[in-house]
Amino acid sequence: MQDKARIHVQAGAGGDGCLSFRREAHVPRGGPDGGDGGRGGDVVLVCDDSLRDLESLRRRTHFKAQRGGHGEGSLRHGADGDTLELSVPPGTEVLLERDGTRHDLVRAGQRAVVARGGPGGRGNKRFAGPTHQTPRFAERGLAGDETWLELQLKLLADVGLIGLPNAGKSSLLSRLTRAHPKVADYPFTTLSPVLGTLQTETRQLVLADIPGLIEGASSGAGLGHEFLAHVERTRLLVHVLDLAPLDGSDPEINHVTVERELEHHDRRLAALPRVLALSKADLVDAATARLARELWRARLGSDTPVIITSAMTHEGLDELAAELARRVPADAAAGAAAAGDLPADVAELAEHRVFRPAAPRAYTVRRTGDGAFSVTGAGVARLVARYDLDNEEALAHLERRLRGIGVLRALEAAGFVAGDEVEIAGVAFDLDPTM
Repeated sequence: MQDKARIHVQAGAGGDGCLSFRREAHVPRGGPDGGDGGRGGDVVLVCDDSLRDLESLRRRTHFKAQRGGHGEGSLRHGADGDTLELSVPPGTEVLLERDGTRHDLVRAGQRAVVARGGPGGRGNKRFAGPTHQTPRFAERGLAGDETWLELQLKLLADVGLIGLPNAGKSSLLSRLTRAHPKVADYPFTTLSPVLGTLQTETRQLVLADIPGLIEGASSGAGLGHEFLAHVERTRLLVHVLDLAPLDGSDPEINHVTVERELEHHDRRLAALPRVLALSKADLVDAATARLARELWRARLGSDTPVIITSAMTHEGLDELAAELARRVPADAAAGAAAAGDLPADVAELAEHRVFRPAAPRAYTVRRTGDGAFSVTGAGVARLVARYDLDNEEALAHLERRLRGIGVLRALEAAGFVAGDEVEIAGVAFDLDPTM
């Protein structure tokens, strides 16, 4: 099961606007008729319920959407680029490295735009007016967004089976559901989570066999965070405790080890309801198993059911299935109450959560030396990229735009005077604020 992927996505660039004039017989002074460029295609993640892991995104690393078409004469606009859709399974968290935005896709059909296509440039027809009837410049289309994405799948299961390696989780899952995890009679840990569906008389429950946790897992020991993340979204935990560990360890110490790692990873996990399944009862006599159940009931209290189970003889499996169906809440709101009145944003998953940091200012003005200034910023860089700086009309229009957004006022406030050197988005300009 591939539960992590890192891919690069690039949205399509916008098409260039067209510089054109109508030239037709018997139509004197036809005027500008350049069309606009089309918008570049977006890159969109779509939550697809038919997927179970991120294998499809590990086969390729780079994904690029279609660019927009260029504008043409006779006011013909370029076509918009097609949107590139990438399917991900429910439970996928996405981090955009470009700005730190996070998307949380948990329901089938949800969509998240992770890279927006660049806008198309305007044709020269857009710049015609009563005082400037023959503009001889057009805008260029802008490049689309591009970024690396970190994708992590967190399983959307109702019940998570937790415990030390070789505690018997995989065997229980194979008996309760039709899942076929690898099972062996020596200490080892499952290398990837396994899902199975428990069919009861009234409902279905999704069970996840979470790979065995060792001491220090919350700090990254062993497989650490890679598997603890899958426990976060379950609504009930079944702690599988081996009654007869092969290594001769104390079951009580084993129980404390797993519970401590869960609490260190996420305090919310400590509040989830529990069921304790004492596994491998066929390896001990009946009296020993009954005594162990009474001791654990006294230690954990009445809120945590203790069930003796055996995957070999099927002992206790019907009782465990019934207990799971009874204790797993039928909806997320009930789950929040069962988890101890947790905040709604933690206990109930939103349809689509987006975590976006504050947007930076469009530009920054700073003095780089005696009589030299620099203007930087994503907004002003995109503005400069729109125009052909070898075209005098385009350059004059750009200067008016810079004045309009306050760049010249900001330069004057920093001490700029006519004749000083100024670099805007990496391009040297000769500006006169007084004109």
